[in-house]
Amino acid sequence: MNLKKYLVRALHRLQKGPGYTYKELLVWYCDNTNTHGPKRIIKEGPKKKLIWFFLTLLFASLVFWQWGILINTYLSYNVTSSLSIGFKTMKFPAVTVCNANPFKYSEVKPLLKELDRLIEAALERILQPTPGNSSENMSQPLNLELWNQIPLVLIDEHDKDNPIILDIFETNQTAGGNKTAMDNEINKKYKLAVKLCSHQGSDNCTYRNFTSAAQAVTEWYILQSTSILSKVPLQERIRMGYQAEDMILACLYGAEPCNYKNFTQIYHPDHGNCYIFNWGMDEEALNSSNPGAEFGLKLILDISQQDYIPYLSSAAGARLMLHQQKSFPFLKDQGIYAMAGTETSIGVLVDELERMGYPYSDCTMNGSDVPVKNLYSQYNTSYSIQACLRSCFQNHMVEICGCGHYMFPLPEGVNYCNNEDNPGWAYCYSSLRSSIKQRQICIDSCKETCNDTQYKMTISMADWPSEASEDWIFHILSYERDMSTNVTLDRNGIIKLNIYFQEYNYRTISESAATTIVWLLSSLGGQFGFWMGGSVLCLIEFGEIIIDSLWITIINVIGWCKGLKQRRARAQYPDAPPTVSELVEAHTNLGFQHEAGAVAALPRDEVPPEPGTPPPNYDSLRVQPLDVLGPDSDAE
Repeated sequence: MNLKKYLVRALHRLQKGPGYTYKELLVWYCDNTNTHGPKRIIKEGPKKKLIWFFLTLLFASLVFWQWGILINTYLSYNVTSSLSIGFKTMKFPAVTVCNANPFKYSEVKPLLKELDRLIEAALERILQPTPGNSSENMSQPLNLELWNQIPLVLIDEHDKDNPIILDIFETNQTAGGNKTAMDNEINKKYKLAVKLCSHQGSDNCTYRNFTSAAQAVTEWYILQSTSILSKVPLQERIRMGYQAEDMILACLYGAEPCNYKNFTQIYHPDHGNCYIFNWGMDEEALNSSNPGAEFGLKLILDISQQDYIPYLSSAAGARLMLHQQKSFPFLKDQGIYAMAGTETSIGVLVDELERMGYPYSDCTMNGSDVPVKNLYSQYNTSYSIQACLRSCFQNHMVEICGCGHYMFPLPEGVNYCNNEDNPGWAYCYSSLRSSIKQRQICIDSCKETCNDTQYKMTISMADWPSEASEDWIFHILSYERDMSTNVTLDRNGIIKLNIYFQEYNYRTISESAATTIVWLLSSLGGQFGFWMGGSVLCLIEFGEIIIDSLWITIINVIGWCKGLKQRRARAQYPDAPPTVSELVEAHTNLGFQHEAGAVAALPRDEVPPEPGTPPPNYDSLRVQPLDVLGPDSDAE
């Protein structure tokens, strides 16, 4: 059999369909399927037929119901977490140390001079000093223009429906210099608040209330100093901070000595100059040779507490953080304090987290699929969700407020906010920070990292140095730093740190798929076999009957379309078409008429043909028979 005949036969098979009606096809399926139940429907008596029909329908429904549950469970992509403990030589973490105070007060004082005078005068009014100590007696007038940009106010809440708002400095002026009036106002029940307006002199204002005046003063000072420092060039801010050679007095890693040159300097807006040990940017990360305090990092730091900014830094000490190599340290969120005058020992345990990616979780490998532009990439650091959230907030700040906040990196072509160029920046910043909608947008946009390393710390402290040894220790440290025989250090500025691995055991918390395709197929087959006694071949049989049903439907639709076309043709031509016999008779009569007409048309003087001469050919005058049966009529 050649290929053409085979294809013709296949085409005829497709055109004719399975050759059954729906009823015949269903009976054939029930009689030949390997699934239990359908055979009993066609072979049992009427009563049992009905019973087996309902049983088959019930169990088939249970199978589909269970299948729906199993498929939905699989598509939910649940995970299970497993904990494993390993033992290996580990990389020592990157250690970032900063001073709790970002700048030396002696360096930054000229910039904050007017701000300090304002807050001192405000505190005198709040604390109700005696007239002799009042700020009215100051020789130089206060810079109230700076004050009016972001003022502190008193809110009298005796009448909660109509609270009285009093500006600390305006109250004294309206009282005509009567200090008693001011005292009476302050003696009432009040709250100190920061007044933030969309622009100076506007009625569109909000008030940030505080239960303690200490909190209000700190918040006000941070906002005002942020505006002032944002205009200072970066290199100048670095110069005003604590330098590595002044801050890091001694360093020892394991048995190897180190110094401030082994640290990488970065500028952190919250803490000024910070120094990172073992960051891994320029050289390979260090491995820890053994667990224990003798094989870790030992530091002695000088925080120079006597040079702290009084209204900006209320806490004294060192801020430190342990993190992965090439990651940016977010000390405000994950850092810890080390107290001055103590030896702080930090034992480290390592937890490695391994999350499954899409579709099991919405984590990212390197942040390339996160829609937020990472502003911390200028530090060449790896992606983290903290960097993403801060970048998202800064982008919204730039978009809504028209400037960037001083505490976060800037996008290209944008300036930091300040009171002169952006009078309403504090109002905009406060509204944006308290906006749940904006916060949720950033949370939805940012993703956790799929692989992460966390350092669990066990912290212990002791006084250092002891009273018996402080004299000689301070003498040696003072001499090494200042080359002076005088003691220039004291307990209030010295911190000793010991950072080490407690053990080399590390924990790996990994995720694995709770449901796999093997589990799904096994569960589907188990349910089908339990309720219907079926297998994969039964499903193939069911697929076959569906295909045959489709072909029957297609053939019926084609026949219906042809019938509809014929009915439309009859409606357009109501006369019945001639039969075959009528067409043959008309053809014969038409031929005779043509022959007679041809003889009558001969000229009178023309001699008839001689006997035996063949007759003329009139076939060309005959009407050709109509091909009404089609070219394939003989084949039938």
